Amino acid sequence: MPSPAASSPFDQSRYQVRLDWGIAGLRRVAPADVVVVVDVLRFSSTVSARVAAGETVALDDAAHAVSRNGAAIAGAASDSVVLLGCLRNADAVAAAVLAEQQRRGARTSIAVIAAGELAGPKGETELRFAVEDLLGAGAVVDALSRLGIDHTSPEAAAACESFRGLGGAVRHLLTASGSGQELLERGQRDDALAAAQIGADGVAPVLRAGVFTAA
Repeated sequence: MPSPAASSPFDQSRYQVRLDWGIAGLRRVAPADVVVVVDVLRFSSTVSARVAAGETVALDDAAHAVSRNGAAIAGAASDSVVLLGCLRNADAVAAAVLAEQQRRGARTSIAVIAAGELAGPKGETELRFAVEDLLGAGAVVDALSRLGIDHTSPEAAAACESFRGLGGAVRHLLTASGSGQELLERGQRDDALAAAQIGADGVAPVLRAGVFTAA
């Protein structure tokens, strides 16, 4: 785990479950034992489905396949236990976090990092809010809370309640969102619909030595 930095009002260090956005958010929150990267369309969902099917997926391979912001975050978070979370596997991610806490025999801090999207022309780094990642992050926080890991920051709690209130509409929300519409325009409607499947995968991809395997 990275060395602790000076405390900040924005590092959420007093909470066990934290939430922020993008690589800047990963750097802003206090160093955590576990980082859950949530990039619903399509990095986390694609890798989750492949690992659930018995594959191992190299980080570089996954990044090139889907070209999303989440791959960069996963690489930047590699000093912690890195899991990929999404709507498809939120329960499995929560179970993996609980298992890690039991392995450590101590309270384990969790940073849920919603990837968002990089807006503007290719090469620009301005982060854009992505409703699909808000819902995916909320699903992970909700699953953690149902296992008793519920000391959440206000940021994490707000995402959790977003998922609880809107979870029944995720299929519509994902396809109607800006990110979903972008996939539809590319002829990738099936990818958006696959990402909207809640609980479809029973595994949580964990990053070990540059490769995602089942936790």
